Amino acid sequence: MIAGQSTTSLAGGAGPQRDVLVATKFHVPRAGFVPRPRLVARLAEGIGRGVTVVCTPAGFGKTTALGDWLRRSRRPAAWLSLDAGDNDPARFWRYVAAALERAQPGIDAPVVALLRGPHRPPLEAVATAVINVLMTVPSKGEVVLVLDDYHLIDAPPVHDGVTFLLERLPPGLRLVLSSRVDPPLPLARLRARGQLAELRADDLRFTVAETAAFLQEATGLDLPAASVVALHDRTEGWAAGVQLAALSLRRQANPAGFIATFAGSHRYVLDYLTEEVLAGQPGQVLHFLLETSVLDRLCSPL
Repeated sequence: MIAGQSTTSLAGGAGPQRDVLVATKFHVPRAGFVPRPRLVARLAEGIGRGVTVVCTPAGFGKTTALGDWLRRSRRPAAWLSLDAGDNDPARFWRYVAAALERAQPGIDAPVVALLRGPHRPPLEAVATAVINVLMTVPSKGEVVLVLDDYHLIDAPPVHDGVTFLLERLPPGLRLVLSSRVDPPLPLARLRARGQLAELRADDLRFTVAETAAFLQEATGLDLPAASVVALHDRTEGWAAGVQLAALSLRRQANPAGFIATFAGSHRYVLDYLTEEVLAGQPGQVLHFLLETSVLDRLCSPL
């Protein structure tokens, strides 16, 4: 049973026979400019626990870091980039099964058979089909399933299905969730059992050395150490901030002077925050931000 909803079905979703799967959703992203062996080591160490959550705000390089790790580890991996359309449970499980099929052939068929039946099956029937097929995987080696951009999922039935999977995780499956916010899943329970590995913003922040390496690769400029440290301090190791600064540095006659004035009000930074952060907020949050943006002081209780 999933959260007391044993009769919940997949009604309303588009049937798999009418579904055209978008191939790019299964594509492992290419590595970034700068190798980050410390993150690769952290991910490799944590994967043995069963579930890994990589949770940071936008622009910290979650997707790039995970892609780099998978390409270097050469593990059998199933990658799925989620979007808002995956809030439909039938579509979600169809894509999960198709992603796993690419790593271990034979996983897809039982799920497709269920979803193509005359009646929509209960949620747990589809999740159970995935689990049962994966029980044959240990002899072939572990499979890593990465669900990227999980913060775009807000449908309780999908969360219930993932919870069902987490609580019955097959020994041949390792699950990685990448999200901008903590997903509404039983993380505390997994943490207490020692089954959860976590990487947060502080883990993904660029170090000074990584900032220097990125700037050198991205701009070709031999920047003074003091300028690199200054930019690292101004961006606080935020990968997107460093990248946006690098885009402007290429055109600067005085790179050190530009770094000294680089701030959150820079146009590239504002564009990024507008498109990636503000555009995804609910209407009431945008209204609150607009109303409070003119205040000199704002207290937490308000």
